[in-house]
Amino acid sequence: MSITLNDARAPFRVTLAQTGRAVEVEAAWVGVDDAAAPAMVFLHEGLGSLSLWRDWPERLCRAAGLRGLVWSRAGYGQSTPRPADERWGPDFLQVQAVEVLPQLLAAVGIDAARKPPWLFGHSDGGSIALIHAATFPDLVGGVIAVAPHIFVEDLTIASIEQARDAWHATDLRHKLARHHADPASAFLGWNDIWLDPAFRDWNIEPLLAHIACPLLAVQGVDDEYGSLAQIRDIAKYAPQTELLEIPDCRHSPHRDQPDALERAAVAFLRRHGVGSVASATPPC
Repeated sequence: MSITLNDARAPFRVTLAQTGRAVEVEAAWVGVDDAAAPAMVFLHEGLGSLSLWRDWPERLCRAAGLRGLVWSRAGYGQSTPRPADERWGPDFLQVQAVEVLPQLLAAVGIDAARKPPWLFGHSDGGSIALIHAATFPDLVGGVIAVAPHIFVEDLTIASIEQARDAWHATDLRHKLARHHADPASAFLGWNDIWLDPAFRDWNIEPLLAHIACPLLAVQGVDDEYGSLAQIRDIAKYAPQTELLEIPDCRHSPHRDQPDALERAAVAFLRRHGVGSVASATPPC
């Protein structure tokens, strides 16, 4: 693996190994400009990217006194696109959590054994965060999982089928092109596997009892991609879990209710001794 880094605060590229080939992923540091500050790694949703987070990682990290790492998985954003003939398997989230994420952390200089990072994951990214924390319980400081998936629901499939219809019938491809170099790579990689019958049995509930770190599980009450059973069941297996159910909120609390999510996330981090008073220094 290798890293090309010109300016510590500018977007940069990291070369990783994935599915038997080298891929480049885009990444950027946000938040406080202090290498000694706790690190928060942001893991995006199934159609997300570095740019689709907008200002949320910067906002949260500034409020909590953290340095944040934001990146786009291969197939998304400005990272290496998915080859047109590549089909992800039902274990695609496990691959990201167990094989790819550790490579990324090492490449950017995060020593998880010495100072475990915190993970902030949304949707598919929330699932990746949970799998990583369960697989490497001593290497994660804590997790904020927002609208994560731990099993497949009919509600989720119905919404993803609607997204497939929008891909064919609307300007969704054009909208995604604002954030992805190859919109088809991002959309079809995600959509095809979620609608594959082989994925219907995907379930990470047996892993959750292995999570040892603090855990905040968040979901909008009106989430169109999953019922509240997703986060409530996390607490059944990982009893240290704190739950936050946000009213008048759909699948993306950081966009639908950013103030409520920021307050809860900062308070959660403070309870676990993480972060400091928000920095008055503007972003570099």
